[in-house]
Amino acid sequence: MIKRKLLEDIRKHLTKPEITLIVGPRQAGKTTIMKTLEEELKKSGEKTLYLNLDIEYDKEHFHSQLSLLRRIELEFGKNKGYVFIDEIQKKENAGLFLKGIYDIGLPYKFIVSGSGSVELKERIHESLTGRKRVFELLTLSFEEFINYKTGYKYEEKLPEYFAIEKSKSFVLFDEYLNFGGYPRVVLEEELSEKLNLINEIYQSYIERDIYYLLKIQKLPEFSKLIKILADSVGKTINLSEISTTIGVSLKTLKDYLWYLEKTFIVSKITPFFRNLRKELTKSPVYYFYDLGLKNFSIGEFGKVRDYSFLFQNFVYLALLEKVKDTAFQIHFWRTKDKAEIDFIIDTGVSLIPLEVKYKNLKNPEITRALRSFIERYSPPQALIVNLSLYEKSQINGTEVITIPFYKLIDYSFK
Repeated sequence: MIKRKLLEDIRKHLTKPEITLIVGPRQAGKTTIMKTLEEELKKSGEKTLYLNLDIEYDKEHFHSQLSLLRRIELEFGKNKGYVFIDEIQKKENAGLFLKGIYDIGLPYKFIVSGSGSVELKERIHESLTGRKRVFELLTLSFEEFINYKTGYKYEEKLPEYFAIEKSKSFVLFDEYLNFGGYPRVVLEEELSEKLNLINEIYQSYIERDIYYLLKIQKLPEFSKLIKILADSVGKTINLSEISTTIGVSLKTLKDYLWYLEKTFIVSKITPFFRNLRKELTKSPVYYFYDLGLKNFSIGEFGKVRDYSFLFQNFVYLALLEKVKDTAFQIHFWRTKDKAEIDFIIDTGVSLIPLEVKYKNLKNPEITRALRSFIERYSPPQALIVNLSLYEKSQINGTEVITIPFYKLIDYSFK
């Protein structure tokens, strides 16, 4: 079994009365985590009930709150018990449904999961304000992937593993960049089966989440948008141009982009700016939550041609891991005279510019843009992420750290 870092956080929350709500994309491993937790609770002598709204027999118990409570009482009586509900997005008005049961104050702990539909991310969240904690389970992070692939022998020293086992580690790195982190894809050895699995994941997303849940009728246009975004990773996009290209109105395009964000396919970052006259303030940049899905959508699954922007997407995912439990924000920086910084980490106290270079640097490459940002904002620190070089230098009081991508695993932003 692939170890998930989120599992320990969810374990700790089992002692809390609030609903434990696990959300994320299809096939990310939510059901595996639920089954693992249930098995652990059973072994410790706790009573559990597992219901799945994908199963017709289980679905019968969700016709009303009373029918569900009767099913739970049949199992636990009025005693403490753990109720697992999978695929909750299949229940209409699920948030209000759960709220009514929770507010009765019965001694049942609910652990609920569902795919990242708009219903789940928006309406359920609003209905359950103060009654739940949300855990987002995405596809495997690079750290989770490498730990699994190396048999968990180097869990506490992955950067050292990369520094010493250069050939082996870079083969694994290339595999992650090509195929991404969907657990079933990672577990499969055969290329043809990996391709079948990612195709199934992609089609089920389009046909279920998009068509059935979101009622989008123009599926070809939606698919074309995904391809355009995959081909534009790391680049600012022009919404008017894209709406013309795929043949939908600007309003519909904005709706589509919103759907893609809410269903854990893409993540949007906006420009950092303080000078309206000199810095770009509007055009966003999009990155994919899973590199394999991005590659598949443009026909490069397992056969990537250009790694530069893909590597930039990889670094973005690593940064998301770093800031997810903080108030830090990730932006990018562009000026009207075309100076560009890939990422700006805004800690609330300081700014950290970060540039990405898909190169084995021999010496630090301090670009004109980085110098310009340092002159304007005097950040305490700046990072240049590359494939191999680790070196520190100074520019006007700013510490510039050239760092290999694998050292991001244990790097701490301050």
